[in-house]
Amino acid sequence: MQLKGIHHVSAVTSSAEKNYEFFTYVLGMRLVKKTVNQDDIRTYHLFFADDKGSPGTDMTFFHFPGVPKGRHGTDEIAKTSFRVPDDAALQYWVKRFDRLDVPHTGIQQQFGKQTLSFVDFDDQQYQLISDEHNEGVPSGTPWQNGPVPTPFAITGLGPIFLRVSDIKAFKQLLENTLLFKQIDQEEEKYLFEVGEGGNGAQVIVEHNTELKQARQGYGTVHHVAFRVEDRAELEKWNTHLKQSRLPTSGFVDRFYFGSLYSRMTRNILFEFATDGPGFMEDEPYETLGEKLALPPFLEPKRAEIESIVRPIDTVRSTKRIAKEYE
Repeated sequence: MQLKGIHHVSAVTSSAEKNYEFFTYVLGMRLVKKTVNQDDIRTYHLFFADDKGSPGTDMTFFHFPGVPKGRHGTDEIAKTSFRVPDDAALQYWVKRFDRLDVPHTGIQQQFGKQTLSFVDFDDQQYQLISDEHNEGVPSGTPWQNGPVPTPFAITGLGPIFLRVSDIKAFKQLLENTLLFKQIDQEEEKYLFEVGEGGNGAQVIVEHNTELKQARQGYGTVHHVAFRVEDRAELEKWNTHLKQSRLPTSGFVDRFYFGSLYSRMTRNILFEFATDGPGFMEDEPYETLGEKLALPPFLEPKRAEIESIVRPIDTVRSTKRIAKEYE
């Protein structure tokens, strides 16, 4: 029983429209599903991923009506990484961010790999990480019709960055319960990996007792999900987590994948999600993410849902999006 790597990250945005524009036209990731939060149908849930919506490549966003701005701090999922093919790709992104006025740190080193940290309009924290010399979980396929040329484009999720105030307890949880291995340390930052390892199966945990406790809201991460093969494997994890005295949601059918949720700390929520069935269950490849998609159990409420959530134009199949080489 072993996790396969990162499945997805879900965060909170102040604007579904701005979020769509940023991920589509700045980051060049493909919107593969436009739906609603299955637990709160007033709330948009947008999924951005690689060209085919592969597991391990998607970041999702909730737009909760009236939610206040969050506060970054300790005991939070603090930053999401995206993989790019190599070091040269980061040079492209520095120029792109400068041209598009995206705040960034410049290229830095992190556990022997080059990274580029940046933020969006909500102060959501991200970084690009180079896959040069990376081994382990394969990455995805760049969005073929997006604005970023393939040699530089985002291909999937990289290491997830967390801050915790009790490193001893969290380290024990990762290693003994979730079966991660610590493979490196830089000062107060610890690098863990699971499964095949590499950028697609790593978390970085910073021990931080100086910052205030994080507060969730827009601009912060809601949860991170890890990959499991299928429902049978998910049920094994459900039993294992309960035996480890961690509360679980039990199996949750999200239609596009099966889920299991468990809160690691008060502010850190982990999900375990199956690789399938996937995002092409109800939409063809050519028009992924262009209509409001609802799982079968919400389809009878379509008229009500469409009267609540405002329309967002996400049609791209009829448009030619030019590649931007600078």
